[in-house]
Amino acid sequence: MLRDILYLLIGLIVGGVSGFFIARTYMKKYLKKNPPINEQMIKAMMSGMGRTPSQKQVNQMMKQMNKFM
Repeated sequence: MLRDILYLLIGLIVGGVSGFFIARTYMKKYLKKNPPINEQMIKAMMSGMGRTPSQKQVNQMMKQMNKFM
């Protein structure tokens, strides 16, 4: 009886940890393949704020966004 409960707890812990790492790997691949923001979105955002961005500014913002991923 006690052994069955122990096996159940170990199985739940191992499943939770492996599920976390599998989900993390999947999300990293997904975000690398489909980035949430691109250069056109940055240009539109800056234009909406009343600024005309230079390519250098767009590249700086893209580099900052990629640093956090």
